[in-house]
Amino acid sequence: MLYLDIPTRLEFASLATARADACVSIYLRTTPLTQEAPASRIELGNLARQAQDQLEQAGFDKRRLALIVEALDDLIDDDTFWRFQANSLAIFVTADSIRTYRLANALTSQVHVSDRFHLKPLFRAVTFPHSAFILALSENAVRLVEMHADLPPATIKVPGLPRDAASAVGKSTLNDRTYSGRIHGSEGQNVRFDQYVRQVDAALRPILAGRETPLVLAATGRLASVFRRLNSYPHLLPVEISDSPDRLTDVELAQRARPALDDAYARQLADIGQLFQRRANEGRVTTDIAGAARAATFGAVQTILIDIDSTTPGFVDDETGAVEFVSNDDAHAYGIVDEIASRAFASGAQVLAVRRQDIPGNGELAAILRYPA
Repeated sequence: MLYLDIPTRLEFASLATARADACVSIYLRTTPLTQEAPASRIELGNLARQAQDQLEQAGFDKRRLALIVEALDDLIDDDTFWRFQANSLAIFVTADSIRTYRLANALTSQVHVSDRFHLKPLFRAVTFPHSAFILALSENAVRLVEMHADLPPATIKVPGLPRDAASAVGKSTLNDRTYSGRIHGSEGQNVRFDQYVRQVDAALRPILAGRETPLVLAATGRLASVFRRLNSYPHLLPVEISDSPDRLTDVELAQRARPALDDAYARQLADIGQLFQRRANEGRVTTDIAGAARAATFGAVQTILIDIDSTTPGFVDDETGAVEFVSNDDAHAYGIVDEIASRAFASGAQVLAVRRQDIPGNGELAAILRYPA
């Protein structure tokens, strides 16, 4: 199991609105293999020195800079922290605070310095995590499998998860015909399935609470439909693995789940693309950076796609949303598109960090607006 701490929407909003005399954002490629952690720690030291150089060139207060450097040095020296990592690490540090998030995505190592945090890679990690949970559910057994793009899948220990349907309801089998009120025969089996699935759903809640990771169901027959009816997790994918999970290993489940995950991402982008075309006829879209900045400032963005790979330095006026482009990405300027995405997110917009070929118009961004511009 990867050690992940994906930020919640509230934490995202806190990061997006944070302002300080210096905000250092570091994204570091890491590994869950503890023996390879020293290389990541060395690379973090190099990125920290890049941030220090930028701040020194900007004439930043030496005492405040020392606090930032000390916070990063303490993190590098924390042996316990480095024992439990994922595929990337996001670090947000000011002279007064430091926050870290372990991410499933393999992000490119980078450092940004400004008066606000750089969040575009973090949006990417949440938009398409390339991870999923698989619930292998049958009358005979149930298990929760976690899968990631670059690691072998693994079964997660879930406290309180029933062993099978019969034991969940205190029976030796669900196939008996003993009369007990209305709990008998095929009708009784349906009732027992409901009881079984409710216990499964209750056991999963503490594991899935606050997450947005897709859940793929591997089940057959009536049990599959019962789980979909009683499931409380909002990120259950509509496509399921219809083969009996009892005969599938964790690796085989992950192989069958990957197409469902890819299909869900592709369908999401296709739906947004179709909506963009419809809204274009209503004057409710923009692919212009300046136009999107104004719309985001006034809370007019409903959905925005941003290019994960590009950075356009500059400034966005806090009151009007007016854009000022600059040529030098120093400790003062910040990513304009990143700032637009943060403002849109703060107003409740859906933000997706994608590749440029997935953006209508193939520009740096494409926004669907709540009302005509």
